[in-house]
Amino acid sequence: MIHKREFRAMGCQMLAALDHPSERADIWLNSVPSWFEAWEQSLSRFRRDSELSQLNRLSGSPQRISLTLWKVLQEARQAERISGGLVTPLLLNAIESAGYDTSFEELVPTVDGGSNPIAAQTHLQINMRIADINCSANTRELCLPAGSRLDFGGIAKGWAAHQAMKRLSVYGPALVDAGGDIAISGCRGDGSPWPVAVADPLKQKDHLGILMLGKNGVATSGKDYRRWQQNSRWQHHIIDPRTGLPAETDLLSVTVVAQDVSQAEAAAKTVLILGSDEGLEWLNTQSTMDGILVLEDGRQLKSRQIKEYLWS
Repeated sequence: MIHKREFRAMGCQMLAALDHPSERADIWLNSVPSWFEAWEQSLSRFRRDSELSQLNRLSGSPQRISLTLWKVLQEARQAERISGGLVTPLLLNAIESAGYDTSFEELVPTVDGGSNPIAAQTHLQINMRIADINCSANTRELCLPAGSRLDFGGIAKGWAAHQAMKRLSVYGPALVDAGGDIAISGCRGDGSPWPVAVADPLKQKDHLGILMLGKNGVATSGKDYRRWQQNSRWQHHIIDPRTGLPAETDLLSVTVVAQDVSQAEAAAKTVLILGSDEGLEWLNTQSTMDGILVLEDGRQLKSRQIKEYLWS
């Protein structure tokens, strides 16, 4: 029997599901929102009193960080490695420059400046990676370069989804969906896979297909939802660190299936930034990842092995 708990956290709609025959599953699921609240208080850039906000304010000074923040930092390091540096948390200055300076629910898009108007779009090329920053695993002490600031974004959501899934999997097969970043512990109790719909970015409430998944992670990255107008131009939140600007890409959304949700999240964003040709070529070189790409004109591209997951 599938028990579910829906709630909002990290600016997104969340879902936790547990396959268990007992009604006690509902009690276990009721704990999940409090887990996300604790993680958000550490990792949110939108909360002025969060640990991450304090770290950003004190960039240039050594600080000892919590185990939660340390673990997410390691996820960010892994994302940088997978993406060749295209996915990095060292982007907050560029994101705010593009106009995304408050939570998306509070962002007021306008045609003459957005929420943080600037006379001309600033180029903030990112030349440093997390791998280059000195940090001690023994003391969890970190010193951000002066002026640099972090935004973990999807990295934090994927990490949180995976952690919640692991905690729930003690009781039975579990799935946690953190705003499209989905962690799955394994097949359901009867041995069947979990069905996961791939949303159509051009048609609300429609889907492109159904993925049948076991012990997998799946993530979607897109510029169809979190976008706004600034200086009469559409902006979105996926920053290309090579330019420091919203990525110039012909892709509208990318959904990737991988061994875990953190890999899937990093890969989906990498493909989106690279664009359809280079992105699909890159994805086809990844032996443990597959995906569905949707172009701005509505065309779909699929990696070579994605059919293994698609229900037909």
